[in-house]
Amino acid sequence: MNSKRNPWAWVPTLYFAEGLPYVAVMTISLIMYKRLGLSNTDITLYTSWLYLPWVIKPLWSPFIDIIKTKRWWIVTMQLLIGAALGGVAFTIPGPYWLQGSLAFFWLMAFSSATHDIAADGFYMLGLDQHKQAYFVGIRSTFYRIATIVGQGLLVMLAGNLEVLTRNIKFSWSLMFYGMAGLFIAFWLYHHYVLPRPSEDKGIEKMSSQQILQEFWITLKTFFQKPQVWAGICFMLFYRMPEGLLAKVSALFLIDSQHNGGLGLSPAEYGLVQGTVGVIGLTLGGILGGIVASRDGLKRWLWPMVMAITLPDLVYVYLSYTLPQNLIIVNVCVFIEQFGYGFGFSAYMLYLIYYSQGEHKTAHYALCTAFMALSMMIPGLFAGALQESVGYPIFFLIVIAACSLTYIVTAMLKIDPEFGKKQQD
Repeated sequence: MNSKRNPWAWVPTLYFAEGLPYVAVMTISLIMYKRLGLSNTDITLYTSWLYLPWVIKPLWSPFIDIIKTKRWWIVTMQLLIGAALGGVAFTIPGPYWLQGSLAFFWLMAFSSATHDIAADGFYMLGLDQHKQAYFVGIRSTFYRIATIVGQGLLVMLAGNLEVLTRNIKFSWSLMFYGMAGLFIAFWLYHHYVLPRPSEDKGIEKMSSQQILQEFWITLKTFFQKPQVWAGICFMLFYRMPEGLLAKVSALFLIDSQHNGGLGLSPAEYGLVQGTVGVIGLTLGGILGGIVASRDGLKRWLWPMVMAITLPDLVYVYLSYTLPQNLIIVNVCVFIEQFGYGFGFSAYMLYLIYYSQGEHKTAHYALCTAFMALSMMIPGLFAGALQESVGYPIFFLIVIAACSLTYIVTAMLKIDPEFGKKQQD
C-alpha cells in the first residue's frame, strides 16, 4: 500500500526523533538535576551509567533483524520513549523524583538505543543506494537540529517557565510533558507515513543459536585484526579528556558563582552550549570530513589530535577568570566545540578504517560500543573529582589527560591512502 514514500516525508522526522531522546538522556537530564539541587558527584555518576545501553547495544542488535520488522521496532520504541518522557514529567514533582526519573531515563535510554539500531537499518532498506547517499547529509542535519532543539530551545523553555511559574520542578515537568506529546505525535505520524519495504521482514532467517554462533565469530575476528590492542586503546582513550570534560563543563556553565561556576541561567545555557556550541561542533565536523576526504586520514591525524585537545584550555581560562560577558563565554565554547568537532572526525574515520573487511557492519557496531564506553567510564568519577579539587584544578587535570590522546594516537599505523577520494 505505502511501500513507496517520498523520503522527505520521513527521513528528516525519523532522525530528528533519533537525536532528541539521546540529548534528553545525556544533556537535558544534567541540567535538570543541577537545577533540582543534586551534587556534581551524583549527577555525573547517575547520568554516566545511562551510556550503558549504547555500550551493550551490539549484544541485542542481531535479534532486531529476526524479531518483527524494523518498521515495527521504530514505531514501538517511539511510543515507549513518549511513555518514558511522560514518566519523567510525572515523577519530577513527587517525593521520589530522583528514583522515579532515573528509572524512566533508563527506559528511555534502552528504547533510544534500540530505536537507533532499527532506524539505521530501516534507512538502508527504505532507500536505494543513490537516495541513501543523497540523504546522508540530510539525516545528519536533522540529528543536529534535534541536538539544538534539545540542548538549546527546550532548556531555554524550561528556564523561561521557571521565571514564569517560580517553581523549578513544575517547570521541568511541563517541558517533559511537552516532549512526551511530541513523541506521541511522532509515533502516530510514522505509523502511517513510514514506507513498508518488501525487504523489511520479521521472518526468522536464522535461529537464535545461529545468531549467537555468528556473534562469536564476529567477536573473534574483531580481536584478530592487526593492531587490535592499539586500536582498542585508541577507541577508549582518544576521547578521555572529553569524557572528563563533557558533563562537568555543562555543570560548570550553570553552577553558581560562589561554587566556582559561571552562573548561567538555563536560557543562557541553551544559547551558549545548545546553540552556539552545537553550531561550532557541526562546522568543525564538516571541515574535518572535507579535509580528510581530500588528503586522507593519515595526513590530518595529528592536526585533528591538536584540535580535540588544545581548545580545552578555554575552560581553564573561564574557570580562573569567571567572565560575566556572555560574548566571551560564547566565543570560548564555540572554539572548544569547533575543535572537538574537527578532531572527532579522526576518531570516526578510524572506526571505519578499523572495521574494514569481512563483518564490517558488526565490527563497526562493536567499535561504537567502545566509543560509548570511552565516555561512560571517565564520566562516572568526573563529578567526584571536580568536587574534590574545584573547577580550575579539574580543568588542568583534563589538560594533563590530553597526553593519553597523544600516546594512543602515536601507536596507530594507518594507510596513507585511506579516506582519499579515489580517482576514476
